Amino acid sequence: MSKQPRRAAPVARLSDLDLPPVDLSSGPAPGRQVSVAGVDVHVRHLEPATHAAAAEPVLLVHGLGGSTLDWTDFAQLLGTTLDVEMIDLPGFGRSGPAAGGNYSLGAQARTVIAYLQQSGRGPVHLVGNSMGGAISILVASQRPDLVRTLTLISPAVPDVRLRIHPLRHDPRLALVVVPGVGPMIMRRMGKIAVRARVKGTINVVFADPSRYPAQRLDELVAETELRADKPWVIAAMTGSTRGLVRNQFVHARSTWAAIRTITAPTLVLWGDTDRLVAPDLAGFVGAAIANARVLVLKNIGHTAMMEDPQTSARAFFGLVEDAAVVG
Repeated sequence: MSKQPRRAAPVARLSDLDLPPVDLSSGPAPGRQVSVAGVDVHVRHLEPATHAAAAEPVLLVHGLGGSTLDWTDFAQLLGTTLDVEMIDLPGFGRSGPAAGGNYSLGAQARTVIAYLQQSGRGPVHLVGNSMGGAISILVASQRPDLVRTLTLISPAVPDVRLRIHPLRHDPRLALVVVPGVGPMIMRRMGKIAVRARVKGTINVVFADPSRYPAQRLDELVAETELRADKPWVIAAMTGSTRGLVRNQFVHARSTWAAIRTITAPTLVLWGDTDRLVAPDLAGFVGAAIANARVLVLKNIGHTAMMEDPQTSARAFFGLVEDAAVVG
C-alpha cells in the first residue's frame, strides 16, 4: 500500500442537534442474556427517549478488554432519538466464552452477524471501537444488507508502515501473544488490585485520564470485579490479542481489501493522541472507503466516545442525518 492515502476523504460534519449534557447520575443501560449461535451473549438496550416506534436501531461493539460499559455516555446521547443496543463480545463483559475458544476477528464478526440476523434489527447504524472497529469492518464488508451506516472509532486496522504503534508506549505488550508467556503475564496482572488495573487502562486509552468521571470508574471497577473469577477471561484476552496480531501481519492485505468493499456511509473517528492505533491511519481508512468522512480530534486518545462523548455523538449524528438525506 502507498505510504500516503490515495485521496483525501472529506472532513466529517458535526450535527447541530441539541444534545443534552451527559447525565452522570444515570448508570449503565439494563441488559439481558441472549443465546446467539450457542454462545451466551450479554446485550444492553437503551430505548429512545422520544418517538420510540420510529427510532432507527444502533449496535455498539467494544474493543479489546472492553465491554458495553465503554459506551454508557455515548449511548445516552444517541438514545435521545435512536434505539441503541450494546453487545458484550464473547469472552468479555458479561458474555460467556466463545464457542470452541475461538476469539479470532472472523469468529467475533460471525457472532455479531448472527445476533443481527436473530434480533431482526438490521440494517443498523453499526459503531465499533478498536477491535470492535475491525470486527465491524468485517460485518459491513460481508453483510452490507445489515448495515445502514458505519462508524469506526480508532479501528484496529493493519498498519501501512513497518511499525508496531502500541509497542512504542509499552514494549511488554509483545509478550502477551507468546504461547505460554501470554497467559502467565495475564495471571500476574490479575493479581494487581482491580482499581489499579482499571486506572492503568484508562491512562493508556485516554489522552487526559482526569476526564474519566469518578462514577464511571467505580462502575467499571465493579464490572471488572464481577468477571474476575471467570475461567475464560485470560483465554479471551490472549486469544483476541493474537487475532489482532494475525490481522496485522498475516491478513493485512485481505483486511484492506475488505475495507475497500464497504459501501455504507462511513465515519472514521480518531484521537490524535491514540497510543494503541496510529492516528495517521485515519486518512488511509477514509481514503479506502468510497463514502467515508474523517474526523481527528485534538488531545483525544483511543476511546473518543468515552473521552469526548459529545463531539463523538455530534459527528455520528452528522453522518446519520446526511445518510438519511441521500437515502
